[in-house]
Amino acid sequence: MKTIIITGSAGLIGSESVTFFHEKGFHIVGIDNNMRAYFFGKEASTAWVTDKQREMLEHFEYYNLDIRNYQALEELFKKYSGEIEGVIHTAAQPSHDWAAKEPLTDFGINANGTLNLLELTRQYCKDAVFIYTSTNKVYGDTPNYLPLTELEYRWEVEKNHPFSEFGIDEQMSIDDSKHSLFGASKLAADVMVQEYGKYFGMKTVSFRGGCLTGPAHNGAELHGFLAYLVECAVTNKAYTVFGYKGKQVRDNIHSKDLIQAFWSFFKKPRTGEVYNIGGSRFSNVSMLEAIRLIDEIAGYQLKYSISDQARIGDHIWYVSDVRKFQSHYPEWKYTYDIRKILTEMISAVETKLK
Repeated sequence: MKTIIITGSAGLIGSESVTFFHEKGFHIVGIDNNMRAYFFGKEASTAWVTDKQREMLEHFEYYNLDIRNYQALEELFKKYSGEIEGVIHTAAQPSHDWAAKEPLTDFGINANGTLNLLELTRQYCKDAVFIYTSTNKVYGDTPNYLPLTELEYRWEVEKNHPFSEFGIDEQMSIDDSKHSLFGASKLAADVMVQEYGKYFGMKTVSFRGGCLTGPAHNGAELHGFLAYLVECAVTNKAYTVFGYKGKQVRDNIHSKDLIQAFWSFFKKPRTGEVYNIGGSRFSNVSMLEAIRLIDEIAGYQLKYSISDQARIGDHIWYVSDVRKFQSHYPEWKYTYDIRKILTEMISAVETKLK
């Protein structure tokens, strides 16, 4: 049976990929060792997602493996070598704050783990499509040196700047900036994904994501700001905004829209590609705007404070220019804007609390 290997299969993008590709008729090999509970505490555990997948999906097989373990991964690739049509790599240490606590763990998972998967794909299923979820943090804090204008509720790029209309494109430099250790480890993986494509002729792609979100996002204070913001608002929990007067801007893409982008690439893969992917000008919001929208949509008034201390390497303004991807895959369209995303996320938290 045609097989897709999905790492981080219980995470937000991994689980969405599992469901989508299973519905497309693929046999899914899910790899996840619930490191999210180690990173962010037991309340962030995704074990329940895996349990649900094993119960509900007929052609889903789960493996509790660490992607740093080359030998264990190799046994898996050997087992399915003649059937693997794609590898969707979403497993990661996802927080730039947490990375500073354990740099070796962060780099081992994000960089070495990715290299393991690339090499095994080359050895056992070289024609498979390799999709990697990278991050906008590969650009470091370079976006913070854009000319910004302070508005009432957000920062904005000055109107005469090339990025003003569509956002940041793939030509932004990745050099001479403060990435955070997380950004550096993800950049190492990102470049390696491109290199395996260009050097070995493999069908690889790095999707440099803005904020990836959706109702299945199990947000934590150190990762997944929109999901955690919604959870705090609905549960009346205090929230701290770090720096920039709460006017920092992020583009947010719904997990379903991102998976549709994966599917477009999977059907017509290219070699060693890289794309900025996010909500773009279609779906972006500042912290203050998100707080106001949550109140407007559902009446939840978040208790929040604004700290003068920004997170190291954090972006003041980041909006993805997705025109390169759209030019290659013009059939791909957004289905979720920021209001629709927030409405769905609020409903998901309310349902979970019942």
